[in-house]
Amino acid sequence: MSRLNVNLDLVKKYNVPGPRYTSYPPATKFTDQVTAEQVRANITRNNAAARDLSLYFHLPFCETLCWFCGCTTVITADYEKSAAYVEYLGKEMAALKPLLNPDRKTVQLHFGGGSPTFCKPEHLRRLGELIRQHFNFAPDIEAGVEVDPRRLTRDHLVALREIGFNRASMGVQDNNPEVQQAVHRIQPLELTAQAVAWVRETGFTSLNIDLIYGLPHQTLASFERTLDEIIALQPDRFAVFSYAHVPWMKPAQKIVQARVLPTPEVKFELLKLTIEKLADAGYLYIGMDHFARATDELAVAQEAGTLQRNFQGYSTRGGADIYAFGMSSISQISDTYWQNLKDLPAYYAKVDAGEMPYARGYVLTTDDRIRRETIMQIMCNLVLDFDAMSGRLGIDFREYFAKALASLDDLAADGLIERTVSRLTVTELGRLLVRIIAMRFDAYLPKPTERRHAMTI
Repeated sequence: MSRLNVNLDLVKKYNVPGPRYTSYPPATKFTDQVTAEQVRANITRNNAAARDLSLYFHLPFCETLCWFCGCTTVITADYEKSAAYVEYLGKEMAALKPLLNPDRKTVQLHFGGGSPTFCKPEHLRRLGELIRQHFNFAPDIEAGVEVDPRRLTRDHLVALREIGFNRASMGVQDNNPEVQQAVHRIQPLELTAQAVAWVRETGFTSLNIDLIYGLPHQTLASFERTLDEIIALQPDRFAVFSYAHVPWMKPAQKIVQARVLPTPEVKFELLKLTIEKLADAGYLYIGMDHFARATDELAVAQEAGTLQRNFQGYSTRGGADIYAFGMSSISQISDTYWQNLKDLPAYYAKVDAGEMPYARGYVLTTDDRIRRETIMQIMCNLVLDFDAMSGRLGIDFREYFAKALASLDDLAADGLIERTVSRLTVTELGRLLVRIIAMRFDAYLPKPTERRHAMTI
């Protein structure tokens, strides 16, 4: 992506609350009116075919709480709790297995959290053993795990490689000690560098590093220093997230002092700085939060028009159904989403009873599926070819979306999109605000004053 010349008035105009579109409809539309019986019936129907599987395991434990965090976590210093939790994951897998087509291959595996490396290495090995009891791995499986350098040992990584993991994602957020203190995450650069060295020594083929812009006390100078230091470690990918200050949703964020957060103008300058620094270092801006080297699978898939997006972010394994395990985890098949209970004792009780630890879900309508495919094409591949979309979706795309397409004049005038009679293309500027473009095709989007989403910048 080239250097940007953006009017800050334009940024202010489009800096509104909006969904991140890891799914469509967003998880805010999930409801307990969809019953566990409905979900089980849809799972059974889904398993008539041997479609590929993507498995997600939510490992919620952390020793301390990072005050910026928006994840579902359990804070504890008792490391043996992970041993018990792993056995419950095994029970949950065993209960689901009779519903699964035995010919299905697992092409993607992900451990998220919380912090998966809160688990002791022996607990990780046990979880790997349980997963392999119930699922068959494809030879080219993409297996990614989130690791926390602060409490990581080399044996954690050895255990993860034994399970089959080949990709690691590492949280850093910011190297500045003042920023780290303000968000309750102390992680010296030396610790991160040691973890990176271990990741490479143990044979992981890809490393992603997470950063966050918009944290307390961040300045352009301090964040540029962090970028330079992390670029020097040469990760394969970056995920650079905008801090979403939503204390009404995440009570721990009430500790973060709003008066020391960067202004929206500074946040945009931080994003602009990030894009330019990473571009100069050879990383392509995939969209939203993600950057990758030109040879990386994400960049290759986007160039080919096959990039996908789901609850795990951008993905190259678009044809897979997601089956997720553990408290709060979200599963996705072609016509249904469902989420597990977020409360750990309640999750344990349901698993002990031999029931799905189900909390809420959503069954997609035909219109939902049409809009989901349209929004994902915008978010991932940055183009809508109207004739191709008509053929793919079995509709007259121009007619079906006549109202949405007619609403795009301001986006075209402001340079976010380019239009012809046959296609819509997201511009380089539009990548920064791709959620704004996608929102024009969202049938459920509330009025701005009623949205409980993070801001788009």
